[in-house]
Amino acid sequence: MVGKRKTPERKCVITNEMKAKKDLIRIVRDKEGEVSVDPTGKKNGRGAYLTKDLAVINQAEKTGVLAKHLNAEIDHEVYEELRTLVQDRHEK
Repeated sequence: MVGKRKTPERKCVITNEMKAKKDLIRIVRDKEGEVSVDPTGKKNGRGAYLTKDLAVINQAEKTGVLAKHLNAEIDHEVYEELRTLVQDRHEK
């Protein structure tokens, strides 16, 4: 008997909601301490997930929660890239 594959779920670090991995954006810190947006969800390193929502991204920047989760400085550019990703998705 072949069962339906379970969709991988992750927790948004802002809302603490469990969501399907495809509904979240992964932000990753690599061994060198570089923080980047990981749209594929496959980069190596420590990851944190955010809901694809501008309000969530803005809150993450305001509270500095990503810096705590990834134990690294988060550049303003990372948040700009996240916002661009979310806006592009809403315009399609």
